[in-house]
Amino acid sequence: MTKNMGVVDRVIRILAAVLVAVLYLTKVISGPLAIVLGVIAAVFIITGFVGVCPAYLPFKLSTLKR
Repeated sequence: MTKNMGVVDRVIRILAAVLVAVLYLTKVISGPLAIVLGVIAAVFIITGFVGVCPAYLPFKLSTLKR
């Protein structure tokens, strides 16, 4: 797959995932909300490090500067 995420997009996703982890570890979020946000954070981490967002593909979006 070709990369379709720019640096800013990737950094924002990773920071959002870290924020969710911090909120969970400090017990600010719990229960079903923590599970849902945890799954979203995991997707953000994976897409942030890989540089490909599958949700962008059908719309042919890209935040990558060429």
